[in-house]
Amino acid sequence: MKKILAITFALTLTLAGCGSIKGQEQGAADADKTGKEHPRLQQVKYNGSKQKDITPSQTAHKKTKITTIGFLEPVDQRAAVKEVKNVGRHLSYVAFFSYRVKADGNLIGIKDDQALAATRKQGAVPMLVLTNFTEGNFSPDVAHKIFTDKTVSERLIKNVIQTMKTKGYKALNIDFEHIRAKDRDLYNGFLGTILPRVKKEGFITSTALAPKTSDEQSGPWHGAHDYKRHGELADFVILMTYEWGWSGGPPMAVSPVPQVRKVIDYAASVIPRKKIVMGAPLYGYDWILPYKKGNPFAKRIAPQEATELAIKEGADIKYDNKAHSPYFNYTDDKGKKHVVWYENEESAQAKFNQVKYYNLRGIAYWVLGEPFPHNWSMLEDQFNVRKAK
Repeated sequence: MKKILAITFALTLTLAGCGSIKGQEQGAADADKTGKEHPRLQQVKYNGSKQKDITPSQTAHKKTKITTIGFLEPVDQRAAVKEVKNVGRHLSYVAFFSYRVKADGNLIGIKDDQALAATRKQGAVPMLVLTNFTEGNFSPDVAHKIFTDKTVSERLIKNVIQTMKTKGYKALNIDFEHIRAKDRDLYNGFLGTILPRVKKEGFITSTALAPKTSDEQSGPWHGAHDYKRHGELADFVILMTYEWGWSGGPPMAVSPVPQVRKVIDYAASVIPRKKIVMGAPLYGYDWILPYKKGNPFAKRIAPQEATELAIKEGADIKYDNKAHSPYFNYTDDKGKKHVVWYENEESAQAKFNQVKYYNLRGIAYWVLGEPFPHNWSMLEDQFNVRKAK
């Protein structure tokens, strides 16, 4: 492992941002339900091809054109607007998380008017994210109702299209999670109904997919996500390739490259690469040691905040060359030991390398509002970001 010089990070300007509810609330709900590993990220044995390392000639500042997406939770409208102004020029889409589906087909909206206006000024396309998120977790019951009741489904489709027109959204992302595996065909049928209708209105469509490594991978978080069918129906898909290291689980990299590659390998075997957008985290976690089941949940930490903490504590920042992720240990004022896994320039470069290696459509960030200035400068240096014509 090698020591990384961190002092340059401390001099960067802090970007304001909004808080996140998805990672915190979903993590807690997942732990309550399983008591074990993060259910969305359980992996099966993988027998696909082994990827070679990226050579310098493949990564040296080739200005390829990509799609970039930043998920935004406009909890604090003022902070959300400021964040869009800071990074919107680097994004093809700002994805507003989330419009929540009710069991009767109506929508629970968000306060997004100010951030929508800022998004348009930055030349990014506003994307409405539609979820079955309710009461702190994704609801399989709400999803099943939508899939099986034609009256409710039709009401939902009309509400989505009307909301997009009224608000000025130009793209839709459907992020239905924690669906019963037996509802897979029902989910495909719903997508086969809503996506053509939305496309007919002139909107771009996409779906979010749990990180699978084979079609046989089942369970409530994976089984209903049919990679091949989503790739056929949507304009593109977003792989949620993060949260291997999560707030309620043991300390590790949030988005370790070997695991990410396995998911992309499978996705690329059934979906055209130009339809695949790789997910990437703009955050890390600070765990209390020793890790034990039932410990307080790890605190989410932004890349810049993590680096500043390492400098404050005089910690050695190390780099896991297999996971392609930085980490460090420190002891707090109460004598408790901690380990922090997060993102820095090297881990960001490793993510960019995957986009180049696989010739993917682009990269999607969860979640905006976590300061990481170097990521955006590197992105600008190495890629041309697609913008709406």
